[in-house]
Amino acid sequence: MCEKIKMDKFSNLEVKQVFDVYPKNIRSKMMFIRQLILEVSRGIESVKSIEETLKWGGPGYLVKGGSTIRMGWEKSKPDQYAIYFHCKTKLVDTFKEIYKNKFNFEGNRAIVFNVNDKISVNELKHCITLSLTYHNIKHLPLLGA
Repeated sequence: MCEKIKMDKFSNLEVKQVFDVYPKNIRSKMMFIRQLILEVSRGIESVKSIEETLKWGGPGYLVKGGSTIRMGWEKSKPDQYAIYFHCKTKLVDTFKEIYKNKFNFEGNRAIVFNVNDKISVNELKHCITLSLTYHNIKHLPLLGA
């Protein structure tokens, strides 16, 4: 079950419209992850603002000095949703090394959740932090984790 947190208003109405068409059970899970991304970004001193936009048809989150985070759901996999990271980075490989027993991964680009999964919140926040600070830490072993 997702913990209760106050939801930020959408800064981009096109993103809100995408969330509005997700099935209710998926939308609540993805809204929780969206809020985690926004909250984590506020806790990073180097992040001055976060842009909420559409990337490849899904909600995307960009910050200066970071790597884009995107979320998605597909009708062909109705009980799954995912958080995507740039496949040309070391992000997912690092997440696999650190959290191989906490998450399910899709190649070098995503953490995939089943609708009934209990999300490891602290570990996911750490992954989000690494992505939002990627260009400052990409030279470090295991991204400084």
